[in-house]
Amino acid sequence: MVKVKSNVSSSRRKSRKSHFGAPSSVRRNIMSAPLSKELRDKHNVRSIPIRKDDEVLILRGSNKGREGKVTSVYRLKYIIHIERISREKSNGQSVPLGVHPSKVVVTKLKLDKDRESILDRIGKGREAAMKGKGKGDS
Repeated sequence: MVKVKSNVSSSRRKSRKSHFGAPSSVRRNIMSAPLSKELRDKHNVRSIPIRKDDEVLILRGSNKGREGKVTSVYRLKYIIHIERISREKSNGQSVPLGVHPSKVVVTKLKLDKDRESILDRIGKGREAAMKGKGKGDS
């Protein structure tokens, strides 16, 4: 099997180094979360980088099925904190539980003009790709 992209390494060591040594701007894209079915149909976008104040539903883990608003995006640890998702420490203090963005689905987006432009750009690209595939079939 020949490598598809010669400039991309398939080495485990290099992949891990680039993942854990990634700058914040790259981590933002890695920390993308899928959109709910309704949002996916509305915007024609599958996933988007998560941000504070998005509302999410947890799909995996012991908190599966719980909803809440994103209170912080912790890029250094590749996790997000969600309101009311926390655990008690032995001294009684409450600490937020980290959840990876791929294990949640965005149910409500916090939209501003920059985010809307991102959604439009991705949606148009997907429409163009679908039209291109349609031409090849006939």
